[in-house]
Amino acid sequence: MNAFLKPLSVLALACTAYATQAQAEQLTVMTSGGFTAAYQKLGPQYAASSGDTLTTVLGPSMGKAPEAIPNRLARGEHADVVIMVGYALDELIKQGKVDPASRVELADSRIGMVVKAGADKPAIGTDAELKQVLLNAKSIAYSDSASGVYIEKELFKKLGAQDQLGPKGKMIERIPVGSVVAKGDYQVGFQQVAELLPVPGVTFVGKIPEDVQSVTRFAAGIPKGAEHPAEAKKLLQYLASPEVQDQVKATGLDSVPR
Repeated sequence: MNAFLKPLSVLALACTAYATQAQAEQLTVMTSGGFTAAYQKLGPQYAASSGDTLTTVLGPSMGKAPEAIPNRLARGEHADVVIMVGYALDELIKQGKVDPASRVELADSRIGMVVKAGADKPAIGTDAELKQVLLNAKSIAYSDSASGVYIEKELFKKLGAQDQLGPKGKMIERIPVGSVVAKGDYQVGFQQVAELLPVPGVTFVGKIPEDVQSVTRFAAGIPKGAEHPAEAKKLLQYLASPEVQDQVKATGLDSVPR
């Protein structure tokens, strides 16, 4: 290469690198607990392939905690993507805060139970077994999101033991339910399976029986006023794609029937 062409070649490479960098965007993703384990696996993979940078903000799909995604948006916090319980996302769509055309269904989540590591692993395969375990338990913990609302408002009634179990139950805000069971503060804990499996110090007992199960659909959308809606749409397409479903299921979630 002659002396004149070499500087031009270096300049061309520099311009190409700049163009690639200029196309990459920084996306803010708000995600709630149930899909977080899957997102933590898939997000870095997407960022590596797309060049986009993902900033992650954690918070429950609902509730009074200031960290809850609806409360964050109400305060004017910025997000390009929100990942949350489907019906909570639908409420944001009704409020005009999320673009309805952007809604993407991601995964189904079921409720499971844990006990402290080292404790006996009880049988909860039938309604009768689950009811007896809860009647014997000194204390019961559940989350302040969709699964906990279901436990408190519906499951105890379905088991015919609302009066006995209600006083023993406690809704845990902000932190994983498994963490308070691991410390011994509560004897048994309920949360979506994907939120229980990553917690150290607990034994996963299993999912509650299917006839009293509550299946939570996780979905995602793009808030109105998102700075990078086109890039956000590409991320959502990736998270819902057939190619990543094995990784999604490995976190304790179930694929959405397509």
